[in-house]
Amino acid sequence: MMITILVNEKAMEVNQDFHILQLLKKINSPLDGIAVAVNHCIISKHLWSSTSLSANDKVLIIQATQGG
Repeated sequence: MMITILVNEKAMEVNQDFHILQLLKKINSPLDGIAVAVNHCIISKHLWSSTSLSANDKVLIIQATQGG
């Protein structure tokens, strides 16, 4: 069964029981230098592979930038 989530405000369909690490791989996101929040709660990197996403979850992926 497919569910719809929002990733950085864009709708995306994924399989039910999809977890954060699978999502990051699906969108070709780097795994280092980023922070992930689900429904406004930061998820620790060590929990990415065990945190499943639910229908209508709002996922925010923030990439650290360098510069000055």
